[in-house]
Amino acid sequence: MAQPSTNIAGDTACLRLVLDIWHPNCWTLEVTERTDAGLLGHGVYEVDGLAVGRFTAFGDTTDAVADLITAVDASPLTTSVQEIPGRRLSPAGGIGADVAPGNATRGLLVTYEPANSITTPLVSRGLIPDAPVRISGGRERWAVLTDDRRDTIRDRLDEVRSEADAEIDIVCITTPDATMTSLFPEDSLSERQREVFEYARERDYYERPRGISAADLAAELGISKATVLEHLRKAESKLLDP
Repeated sequence: MAQPSTNIAGDTACLRLVLDIWHPNCWTLEVTERTDAGLLGHGVYEVDGLAVGRFTAFGDTTDAVADLITAVDASPLTTSVQEIPGRRLSPAGGIGADVAPGNATRGLLVTYEPANSITTPLVSRGLIPDAPVRISGGRERWAVLTDDRRDTIRDRLDEVRSEADAEIDIVCITTPDATMTSLFPEDSLSERQREVFEYARERDYYERPRGISAADLAAELGISKATVLEHLRKAESKLLDP
């Protein structure tokens, strides 16, 4: 590993990366691409030669979550799926609590082949998970910590890309501080709130001057202006709430 950077006090400085990832033969990507629900991955462990992962399935409706679990069970890439009784998490939690997006959640234990996980290629290169992995729409969102310097991080990611045949985009690189939680800020949003908020950002709704009006956003999304404004109001409130 490259020589780590240091802060003023002489301690090893740590960087936090948010990564957007796709890799082949991954059941989490396949089932979230085919359904209207998503997954939070809380950890993967190897037991008797198989990977056992703890996940939270989340969605805006119980039917969407049920469809995702059915898809997980039917996937040829999984060995077994078991619901964790009573693990239905609230979409609104405090710092340090288990927070899941959406209005419906179910806890799962899923067993599958470890070769189909990207966890080992990341962790073996010092990229240590710092938040639940969020999987939705056929993409994985990872937050990882590393003591590598910025000029060597891309080399590490190139090694992961090569080993796992993965597509990896760096969303952001930051220096963690004492106020940072281990959760993604958007994890408190429902899927629809996140979809509308991200679309509004892509269309420059928050630029000055605005690149698009709320009425035009509503027309493009196929919903009413009042619904757009309500989704944005709730998303802004959750993202700005300390």
